[in-house]
Amino acid sequence: MSPPSISTATSSPITEYLRLGLAFDRLEEGFVDAYTGDPALRAEVVNGPAPEPAALADRARGLRADIPAELGPARSEFLRAHLSAMECSARKFAGDDIAFVDEVRSYFDVDIALGDQQVYREAHAAMAVELGVPGASGAALAEAYVNHRRSDEIPPEQVDDCVRAFTGALRERVRSTYPLPDREIVDFEVVTDKPWSGFNYYLGDYRSRVAINVDLTQYMSTLPHLIAHEAYPGHHTEHCRKEQILVGGGQQEQTIFLVNTPQCLMAEGLADHALVAAIGDDWGVWAQEIYADLGLRFDGERAQRMARASSGLLGVRQDAALLLHDRHADAGTVAEFLQQWLLATPERARQMLRFLTSPLWRAYISTYVEGYRLLGEWLDSVPAPERLGRFGRLLDEPLTPAQLRAELGAARPGP
Repeated sequence: MSPPSISTATSSPITEYLRLGLAFDRLEEGFVDAYTGDPALRAEVVNGPAPEPAALADRARGLRADIPAELGPARSEFLRAHLSAMECSARKFAGDDIAFVDEVRSYFDVDIALGDQQVYREAHAAMAVELGVPGASGAALAEAYVNHRRSDEIPPEQVDDCVRAFTGALRERVRSTYPLPDREIVDFEVVTDKPWSGFNYYLGDYRSRVAINVDLTQYMSTLPHLIAHEAYPGHHTEHCRKEQILVGGGQQEQTIFLVNTPQCLMAEGLADHALVAAIGDDWGVWAQEIYADLGLRFDGERAQRMARASSGLLGVRQDAALLLHDRHADAGTVAEFLQQWLLATPERARQMLRFLTSPLWRAYISTYVEGYRLLGEWLDSVPAPERLGRFGRLLDEPLTPAQLRAELGAARPGP
């Protein structure tokens, strides 16, 4: 049986936005990260003629110019920002030469630049103190860090138990603050040969499948962040809340989630702040108790101190992307850069390069770096007792980077 026909002549602008977004998956599988809308529309796009990138760019421009005023400012801003990003992606697929910094700006609505290596040196100095080798640098610091990471490894046979324990604990904590439907669920699976450490596949109807890449060692200090990031109160919680509140309220544009759009910067920034939002600054002490119940020794306070010491290295991976795609450095030079500043092993540097050189993901690292910075500044701009409620806005509203910057600007005192 052929899929139901959906006439473009009678389609709403939102339907055309969805049709346009779905077409990108014909150009690059995985571009549509999640779609929970009308399956007939997806079937029409899948079974229709192969899209031409230049035509998609033209269509994105046309839709952006014709956003109905009755949608209101928030929805209009959301659509405008995402159509700009889609236009840039279509131009890239068509072979247009777009400078990397401009590409990132079009996708994520942020400006990027190389970081200050003095900040990285200061982070190394703080890490050396925590590692018990004050003043160490270079190979000596890298060796101390490798030894520290080795002591932080989760035995492979206990990874599953740890995932279940943290998922249950975070789910209980999050659902008490941000109610979710009783039927919501996250299923975890292990995968290999992927350029990322974890990935949330949102399936709709309040269900997610979270894949964890077991090619990468799992560490006690990072697993709680991974579970919070992918599930509670990160990606899964955001998808559920937006499906319940926004899609349930008629905002059908929220049924699609597209790679290389402002949605991604907002989602990754939210997810990277998720553990602290749910647990607070003493997340390590909280995690220590859970690990103890599993027979694992974890120094939560030290993990918190190490996280603060290494926070100055946030921009290193974005610098690596700039070196590759803006300064056109070779892969070997960039791998050495990652080993020098992130104290990464050669194997880990190669894994990061795989992500940075993926045609689909090459610009994506900026969602973590700039998303964390922008959302962190926005969350910190209110008194501590109000931060949890403000985090809830990220879960429930169609916010954009431009809107957060506007709110920050309005909150700053005048000259």
